[in-house]
Amino acid sequence: MPTGTLHIDLEAVAANWRALDRLSGVSCETAAVVKADAYGLGLGQVAPRLIAEGVRAFFVATADEGLALRRTLGPEPRIYAFYGHMADDTPTLHRADVVPMLTSIEQITRHFETLPNHPFGLQLDTGMNRLGLKQPEWEAVAELVLAADPVLLMSHLASSDIPDSDQNARQLAAFHYMTDGLDIPRSLAATGGTLLGPEYHFDMVRPGIGLYGGLPFAKAEPVVSLDLPVVACFDVEPGETVGYAASWTAKAPTRVATVAGGYADGLPRSLQPDMFLMAGPVACAAIGRISMDLITVDISHLDRDPTHMSVLGPHHNVDELAQACGTIGYEMLTSLGHRYQRRYRGSAI
Repeated sequence: MPTGTLHIDLEAVAANWRALDRLSGVSCETAAVVKADAYGLGLGQVAPRLIAEGVRAFFVATADEGLALRRTLGPEPRIYAFYGHMADDTPTLHRADVVPMLTSIEQITRHFETLPNHPFGLQLDTGMNRLGLKQPEWEAVAELVLAADPVLLMSHLASSDIPDSDQNARQLAAFHYMTDGLDIPRSLAATGGTLLGPEYHFDMVRPGIGLYGGLPFAKAEPVVSLDLPVVACFDVEPGETVGYAASWTAKAPTRVATVAGGYADGLPRSLQPDMFLMAGPVACAAIGRISMDLITVDISHLDRDPTHMSVLGPHHNVDELAQACGTIGYEMLTSLGHRYQRRYRGSAI
């Protein structure tokens, strides 16, 4: 028996892409970021649904992810790799027809020497200080790079999930300064930048987390829910303890459910002490420590023992769960374990 059932709504993914596509406008292409196995939700299911919806440009992190996506989708879509052209990537980029988004002068040199006729894009650093050429580097190589006809110039916003951050305007100005007047498609916005408005859209937006129901796209349709089976139910008396290190002590007679799931399934110990699970519409507090495979829950107030309990769903979305353990929705999604049975609603049309 699996530790739980992860329900993934492909129709919600498609609806979220449509909503972001409407925001980006008719003159701007809306791509889709499907790196990290489509944020942990299944590249082989998510990407075909998106291409059926009309997506023709996809972003992954690595050349190997690009190869997996090419095998899934065939020759039609354009696939870009954020890591650019790493030392061992040459055969894979060529074989999979993946466009590396070159991140440094070293990568530019490698690409021109090993794949001189292969399409490429370029990343520019406008202030995030993570990947991309800084302005002096760009000025030093711009003439050479532009002569080779890059297919895309991009940068990445560091604070787009904070709409009133001054850094957004500074990075926008820097991107204009580095790219205005060039007859090359440009992309600055991921999900947050798409929500900031048309001035951030340029020729392409590339939403990721917003497709999967996460912030900062507050109006996104929920994509995931997670149900865990109840393994056992039992009673503890006042003064008895539950779980490792005897961290929870019963103050009154308590009915406890032991649920299949734990930190091996992407539900970290740091969810305590604020985690609750749902038995239908009723919230139940997790008690004791979350262990590798099991969570104990106070079900004293229920009128019957549940057969399963919900961790993610209408009552508690991925960002709320993430907040309980001091992280973000991105991390929660990509950490969800592989022991879950996955059930998909909708499919590629």
